[in-house]
Amino acid sequence: MTDLSQYVDLTDYNFVFATVCIIFNPLFWNAVARWEYRTHSLSRFFGYPYVACYCLGALLIFLAIFRSHCITEAMTSAPHSWFLKRPEFYYLGVALVGSGAVLVISSFLALGFVGTYLGDYFGILMEEKVTGFPFNIMENPMYWGSTLNYLGLALINSSPAGLVLTAMVAVCYKVAILFEGPFTEEIYRKREESKKSK
Repeated sequence: MTDLSQYVDLTDYNFVFATVCIIFNPLFWNAVARWEYRTHSLSRFFGYPYVACYCLGALLIFLAIFRSHCITEAMTSAPHSWFLKRPEFYYLGVALVGSGAVLVISSFLALGFVGTYLGDYFGILMEEKVTGFPFNIMENPMYWGSTLNYLGLALINSSPAGLVLTAMVAVCYKVAILFEGPFTEEIYRKREESKKSK
């Protein structure tokens, strides 16, 4: 696997489309969430913040499924690496998918639908910070669990293109965290200030 260009065609339609989806998703949900936080336009349109949050969440689930489909198509259409076809890489991939699924599912169960899908931007704030598993072992476990899923799938499919796309997912999540973390902390800080002033 010395020459990556043998396996990754940056101009391939499936690879380009997967890349666009990877970049678009976090840009979209951050832009929409901040717009909602500042204007409450979705809450007014749907009548209630909860309804608006559930509708946005449903859209984000669809976008995530579509992104996964595009990444899978890119991995399928690109050349596979004989080096990665070793059994140890396959089983490592299975383990990574399993670990990623545990992180994603347990994060969702800990946060709930509204907590997972940007409820705090709709003014639906949690009473206290979630500190149980998996948040007691890492920050942003849903993002890193999702990244592990893609890495595992890339190894299972012996796909160098999948490895490159996984790296893009990780970078996009890291950038999203840099924007989301401080903004979410500011939302809760303002709530605490509001409580103290009453």
